Amino acid sequence: MVTIEEIGIESLKALNTLYEELIGGPTDPVKLETAFRAIREDSRYALLGAFVDGELLGSMMGIVCQDLVGDCRPFMVIENVVVSSRARRQGIGKKLMTALEDIAHERDCYYIIFVSGEKRKEAHVFYEKMGYKEERVEGYRKHLSSH
Repeated sequence: MVTIEEIGIESLKALNTLYEELIGGPTDPVKLETAFRAIREDSRYALLGAFVDGELLGSMMGIVCQDLVGDCRPFMVIENVVVSSRARRQGIGKKLMTALEDIAHERDCYYIIFVSGEKRKEAHVFYEKMGYKEERVEGYRKHLSSH
């Protein structure tokens, strides 16, 4: 049975394993715990996990951002979407996405936005099935090196 719930500190090792699958390398566990604690203290963040029989097999994070235009309603940014390769095509991603959408509705978000790497074609099919539409926009990213 799949349950969707906020991720607790006891699941950080499993979360780090999922992130390694997402980005192709490890995340520093000390930095992960520090960032996790900060996120848990900030009500704008929702870090959800999909647990199957107690095992963390998927996760995504939503961040509510306040907008300053139009009706000045907030919007949600989704990041770090990952479902274990061992558990794909079982409805886990859909349950996670639906749970984040519910949070966005509760917080009166006007829209949800996220980016996905152009090579993640299977993920794009999933997003479109969930009702997300590809918008032709230019995306830009600048990686900042630490000083």
